[in-house]
Amino acid sequence: MKRIILKMIRWYQKYLSLDTGFLSYIYSERICRFHPTCSEYTYQAISKYGLFRGGWLGIKRIVHCHPWAKGGNDPLK
Repeated sequence: MKRIILKMIRWYQKYLSLDTGFLSYIYSERICRFHPTCSEYTYQAISKYGLFRGGWLGIKRIVHCHPWAKGGNDPLK
């Protein structure tokens, strides 16, 4: 199950993401306020901590990603 979720995240990054995917050619500026992007952060968290804890960390990161967020460098700890 973990491998399937990780492949789905990579597919999203490659084809749908506004920062790294095919749609990034439409927008000239970065959309994501954080580095690494929320999808990459979630990918790293699931790889390191497993599906449940890593998924929870990814959900928390996505919730914190909004237009009023400070953003910046926020690596996985």
